Amino acid sequence: MLAGACTARQVPYVDEINNWRATKDDFMRHSEESPVPPEQRAAFPPLSYFPIEPEYRVPAALTVVRGNDEIEIPTSRGERRKHYRVGTLRFTLKGQLLSLTAFVEVGQQDLRRLFVPFGDLTNGTETYPGGRYLELDRTATGIYDLDFNRAYHPFCYYNPKYDCPYPPRENRLPTPIRAGEKMGTSAH
Repeated sequence: MLAGACTARQVPYVDEINNWRATKDDFMRHSEESPVPPEQRAAFPPLSYFPIEPEYRVPAALTVVRGNDEIEIPTSRGERRKHYRVGTLRFTLKGQLLSLTAFVEVGQQDLRRLFVPFGDLTNGTETYPGGRYLELDRTATGIYDLDFNRAYHPFCYYNPKYDCPYPPRENRLPTPIRAGEKMGTSAH
């Protein structure tokens, strides 16, 4: 009868990212888990972001590391946290072949999400000096949706009580990534 009439509508990419950003702003202002001190939440401004650029969303192929390749990653409070290297994500961004290592923290129970801390040439001028993060849901195919428009600052950017891992040297990109969260306050 009307077989095609009830298809799901796909949200346009820009709207998807704007919704993700609005959800994060709400989390920062209202969640009990927000890194923003409770007395500052009501006045906390919307986060600041680079303009949404679809070219910063690229497919990345994960080459898995065999065995338990462990690394100690320095943190914002001078500690060291143990992580396992899960593998290397290889991708092309603006014609440049790049790679980032994906991790899981040693002792972490949920291994379905990959932690991808990274640094780039915006650190210290346009973004947090200590780098930014991406989190990726594991896939069965080994191909990941690497979306720098979803790059975010670690909680220690908002509150020094948090202890945040810094991206290791292997995750320092030799190019500026002008996508995702940036320092400052939002214009909206």
